Amino acid sequence: MSEDKLIPSVQIPSGEKFVNDRGITAIKDGIKASNADSGRLRKPDWLRIRIRGGATYEKVQSIVHEHKLATVCEEAKCPNMSECWSSGTATIMLMGDVCTRACRFCAVNTGNPKGWLDAQEPDNTARSVALMGLKYVVLTSVNRDDLPDGGAGHYAACVQRTKEHNPETAVEALTPDFLGNLRDVETVVDSGIEVFAQNVETVERLTHPVRDPRASYRQTLDVLAHAKAHRPEVLTKTSLMLGLGETEEEVLQCMDELREARVDILTFGQYLQPTANHYPIDRYVTPQEFEQYRTWGLEKGFLEVVSGVLVRSSYRAEQVLLKNNVGLN
Repeated sequence: MSEDKLIPSVQIPSGEKFVNDRGITAIKDGIKASNADSGRLRKPDWLRIRIRGGATYEKVQSIVHEHKLATVCEEAKCPNMSECWSSGTATIMLMGDVCTRACRFCAVNTGNPKGWLDAQEPDNTARSVALMGLKYVVLTSVNRDDLPDGGAGHYAACVQRTKEHNPETAVEALTPDFLGNLRDVETVVDSGIEVFAQNVETVERLTHPVRDPRASYRQTLDVLAHAKAHRPEVLTKTSLMLGLGETEEEVLQCMDELREARVDILTFGQYLQPTANHYPIDRYVTPQEFEQYRTWGLEKGFLEVVSGVLVRSSYRAEQVLLKNNVGLN
């Protein structure tokens, strides 16, 4: 498969090409903020990020870098990185830091890894989880459409090795959609995880142009529904960003369709535009609206709804299961 086929026409404009330390050509999104930023909406007072640090933060950072692990915390410019790392947790991003898709909301680099995989990653992941002393870990990944199985086999190997070294640790897999190949979904669901997550990201109307053309609202629903039907004991989870231009009616409709797919856990967070080249913010959603969506979600039957301005799909994920006394020993 050629690089041209892997980088679609919707890739982020003005992206600066670079070659990373593995020789993979990619698009770097941190381009000039310049005057384009002046057209952005002014952030409201409630949207403030508390920066933390300290010994625990430095320990997590050291382990991640020493074992050559990518984290969605760093790659996606997560606003909660300092809080989570200071609490001794991190979301590990498997299969490198170059994604074969170019969703317009995402800050991760896009390009063609050309089949590259780190054979040591399952062992490195397992050892890192042990060194961090985690009771709950989220393993996520870039999309790897350059691989025949979308990376499902490698994903499963990382989960299995993590479980071998850390039998008491609960594992959440926040996966790609594997182009809707349900056998690949089963490979991950069968690997020993407690939670299977695949993000619908936004309401159906906004799926394109927000997500890459190879992603699909219905495809994500099918993946989540199949994961639950295949192993009912595995919890299923998804996430929506708000502030992209969705309506209240569209969000409620999406929630109904997620419940029809038997999704257990739902998270809501404010979309924050990573750079001036990314999809623009339509509005900042108030804390009161986030709380209302949580109430409606619980009324619709979700096991848990985590809803807040700075909530991300893997934000303090262990607390959801601990609170509900499920999924953890």
